[in-house]
Amino acid sequence: MSQIHIAAILGLSLTFYGLTACHAQNDTRQQVQEQPKQQSSSKIQQGYQLKTIAQFSEPWAISSLKDGRLLITERKGKLQLFDPQTRQKVEVKGIPKVAYGGQGGLGDIALHPQFAQNRQVYISYASAGQGGYGAVVARGELDLSNAKNPQLKNLKTIWQQVSKVQGQGHYGHRLLFGSDGKLWISSGERQKFDPAQDMQSNLGKILRLNDEGTPASGNPFMNQGEIAKQVWSLGHRNPLGIAFDHKAQLWVAEMGPKGGDELNMVVKGENYGYPFVSNGDHYDGKDIPDHNTRPEFKAPEISWSPVISPSSLIFYKGSQFPVWKNKALIGGLSSKAIMVVDTEMKPVKEVQRLNMKQRIRGLLEAEDGAIWVLEDGKNAGLLKMTAK
Repeated sequence: MSQIHIAAILGLSLTFYGLTACHAQNDTRQQVQEQPKQQSSSKIQQGYQLKTIAQFSEPWAISSLKDGRLLITERKGKLQLFDPQTRQKVEVKGIPKVAYGGQGGLGDIALHPQFAQNRQVYISYASAGQGGYGAVVARGELDLSNAKNPQLKNLKTIWQQVSKVQGQGHYGHRLLFGSDGKLWISSGERQKFDPAQDMQSNLGKILRLNDEGTPASGNPFMNQGEIAKQVWSLGHRNPLGIAFDHKAQLWVAEMGPKGGDELNMVVKGENYGYPFVSNGDHYDGKDIPDHNTRPEFKAPEISWSPVISPSSLIFYKGSQFPVWKNKALIGGLSSKAIMVVDTEMKPVKEVQRLNMKQRIRGLLEAEDGAIWVLEDGKNAGLLKMTAK
């Protein structure tokens, strides 16, 4: 098991220290593959090539403006506005102080569905406070009127993990807007195990909120207290990828313990069983019952042992890579790969694995159907993946 994918032993809170990737050169790397073709009923082959466009320091998330410029978060607390055409980057001012360390720092970024009208941007980050650390989600207005001095203004906290705890791992804190304008947040269990089953805590949950941070109507636990009103599903560990497929079905990719990384179909009101069940085990060697021993908990659609250390998730909807259309692409840290998964197969299967040779932190489909790939680490590359 790679030390890149370390969780806490039961009852202990251990700080996670990720390894960094020290690679990024201005080069074009081509994967020697033939034109896209079907290899078998469960394996596919899609050719691609990679070009390194820029470098960033510990990038964590990437989002795109309509004009093609990119917003890229860096864990130490910087938000970079990057123009792929000129390859110029400008730091966006107004980012709050973040609790950098372990897995913590500046996290995800998402644009409001009506960004063109309201200029609202949402960020997640680790924050220190009474009791320890926890993830926070805030929204502000992105002011791009001065090209040399972009700013995030009127920032306001709209959500936070309850409660703050010791340790700096398993924040989760991925952000996603649905087609109905609701804000989805993946909240990790912070290496504390039990909160994933505690409805008085929003740790270890998938949350569905209105855009101002209040619980959305129609959530399944509206009669179990104020915190429970936020919850859509529970029993999650460290969900670091969240995306809708082409049928508007929500999925999350999450890290398991020693083995048992998961891709889950997120269903309203379901309990995914952690820490009672997992297809992995504790790091001290103690067994965790497998999912098939507790049918009352919803099992993953696919799990991985050895682990892939999923960092991110998208569903490809473009046409540049036709063989990948409507398939899930999962960025991998310890696996140094991108996993292509067919979620329409029964059972769900990994159908292609791209050897990236570096830890992968983030993925984003570009307007032209290319794919932006963020490496992980202090000198991490921003790669553009195009078809061969």
